[in-house]
Amino acid sequence: MKQDSLYRQPRKQVVDFAFDDAVVDVFPDMIRRSVPGYETLISLLAVLGYKYAQAGSTIYDLGCSLGASTLSLYQQVQPLDVRYIAIDNAPAMVEQCRKNLKKHMPGSQHEVLCQDIQHSPIENASIVVINFTLQFLPLEQRHTLLKKIYAGLLPGGCLLLSEKIRFNDVHKQSLVTDWHHAFKRANHYSDMEISQKRAALEHVLIPETPESHQQRLYNSGFKQVEQWFQCFSFVSFIAIKA
Repeated sequence: MKQDSLYRQPRKQVVDFAFDDAVVDVFPDMIRRSVPGYETLISLLAVLGYKYAQAGSTIYDLGCSLGASTLSLYQQVQPLDVRYIAIDNAPAMVEQCRKNLKKHMPGSQHEVLCQDIQHSPIENASIVVINFTLQFLPLEQRHTLLKKIYAGLLPGGCLLLSEKIRFNDVHKQSLVTDWHHAFKRANHYSDMEISQKRAALEHVLIPETPESHQQRLYNSGFKQVEQWFQCFSFVSFIAIKA
């Protein structure tokens, strides 16, 4: 695993974060050291997937990055006859994801597409995963995507949505931010790396409150929405279609 050192040197100008070749090269290390609870979340996705996957259906991984969610689900759900479609709009991510999935999954059972998830059809789905991806879409476009997902889910299917959140209470927000920075320091990121990465994401990753996410899911048609995971400011919801 190549170590993430992208922000180790001071930069005169910190540009907006992008999922380019440099990020893909260190992404496994970056997310492990930046997102507390990530490995646990990915493994538990598969536990939920085993419950909600339906034979003959499709499982979608939207904003798939390197395919961790797809691989985790496959390990639990593979006895069923399901198809996996992983989608990302970053060509470098898609290229590496294809290599990763090819090592562990039959080619006839999965497909990796380089597309904007807002334009991708969702059909015959029993599970849709969006891990830390909705937060990169403009606020006004998020509801449209969720409504499309709801329409493409089979009855009894579910959406698994993971996001970085913010809190309306400024004291709570400050406390959780301090915890997150402590987590990064414990994983050997310097204060300069933390600061420069935060500046790169400031205008790209727009977090919302958990209440905002839940209300949008209800407004998209889901009748049951539960927050099933949280570690600091990183949460995951399950929304079930009746």
